[in-house]
Amino acid sequence: MLKLTDVSVRYGSFEALHRASMQIGEGELIVLLGANGAGKSTIFRTISGLMKPSSGTIEFMGRRINNMSPDKIVQSGIAQCPEGRKLFSGMSVLKNLTLGAYIHRKDKVSFEKTLQWVFELFPILYEKREQAAGSLSGGQQQMVAIGRALMARPKLLLLDEPSVGLAPLVVQSMFDTIKEINQQGTSVMLAEQNAYAALQIAHRGYVIEEGRIVLEGTSEMLNGNEEVRKAYIGA
Repeated sequence: MLKLTDVSVRYGSFEALHRASMQIGEGELIVLLGANGAGKSTIFRTISGLMKPSSGTIEFMGRRINNMSPDKIVQSGIAQCPEGRKLFSGMSVLKNLTLGAYIHRKDKVSFEKTLQWVFELFPILYEKREQAAGSLSGGQQQMVAIGRALMARPKLLLLDEPSVGLAPLVVQSMFDTIKEINQQGTSVMLAEQNAYAALQIAHRGYVIEEGRIVLEGTSEMLNGNEEVRKAYIGA
């Protein structure tokens, strides 16, 4: 479905990503583990077209997307829920969700169907649909951010650090919903520092350190790896 081959990314003379190769198949839920600054967000921004690789190739559904604009990449079936949510805090929940469906704005029937699905995933958002997004709790704002990305009806959903700043109970609920989204047919790539929670729902994972993919394997293998547990799980 998505394949990165030897992708490098530079910020001026600094190489933020060095020859990263990874892939995700249809229906998979993949986790990308790494500390702050390791390169997780750089990978996501590069897949989304917000950054251009200095070398290497990115293919999605058999089509090279290296030089496609971000809006074309969304149209091709990739949507990103960014770290920090990036909501329009003064706008209502409903208007934030509606903006996520911009590329499908002429398809009213599908819009209503997708909106109903998002409200089924996050019932509290229906109750608060007319409230300003900025007035919601952190967990509810994260629901809006994920829902907004889902309104683009992606084949692949990129979730960048969805658990940051959330209470443990909210994190568990959030990961249960991410698993449900995946089980309903959307492939998911999850960048996450909460390795324990992420590995409970992911099929496979990659570990990135200083811009390099240093380890990959099944969730069971990564969860059982002593170095991974020591660095990211704390056991």
